[in-house]
Amino acid sequence: MASTTMIETVTITRPLKVIALICGLLVVILMVLGLASADWLMAAGWRQGLFMHCIDPEAPTPLPFDIIAQPGCYAARPAPYIKAAAGLCVATLAADVCGALLTGLGLRSTDHRTKFRYYRFAVLAMSLALMCILIALVIYPVCFAAELNLGNRSVWEFGWAYGVGWGAAIFLFGAVVLLLCDKESEEVYYKERKVSNQTTAVLECSMKHDTNVCVVSL
Repeated sequence: MASTTMIETVTITRPLKVIALICGLLVVILMVLGLASADWLMAAGWRQGLFMHCIDPEAPTPLPFDIIAQPGCYAARPAPYIKAAAGLCVATLAADVCGALLTGLGLRSTDHRTKFRYYRFAVLAMSLALMCILIALVIYPVCFAAELNLGNRSVWEFGWAYGVGWGAAIFLFGAVVLLLCDKESEEVYYKERKVSNQTTAVLECSMKHDTNVCVVSL
């Protein structure tokens, strides 16, 4: 009897890698907000960010760090720790964008070897981003404390933009953990059916990486 063979491929995606992608996209938003803000460090009449500092119209004098300027926003002071923190935050943003893109490509790919290769590079990119943002968040307050005697203010506090940096670090850590702990959550199933007029045989195979498990039923 003539028979017909049908092969069906089904890819099952569990949600953890999707959540990792969402975390990566949230980090992009948070880092853009943090880089654009001047509210990393605040005192009376003074706001300092990574790329600019702002002087309020009613700021008491003398200004912090003996700066002489009119009210308004200016380019950030050329302090080495500010430049280093800014560079590390830019590197964090770039690495996270790469990691999120690689995660998205992995979710879209139908070839399981290519898929896990994308995920592996995504973990490396997001791990690099996590290290950069943690270093930036540590050196910024530590180095500022060394020049606190030049601040001309008795009270200093970290603004919301510095907190945003820690939020980005938390989401990055979550994304890395999800990608590492969910290595085998995607399975590719191949189902082969041989149909004849007398008998129907069904061969079902489940493949994880390079391991196949098949069941034949009549």
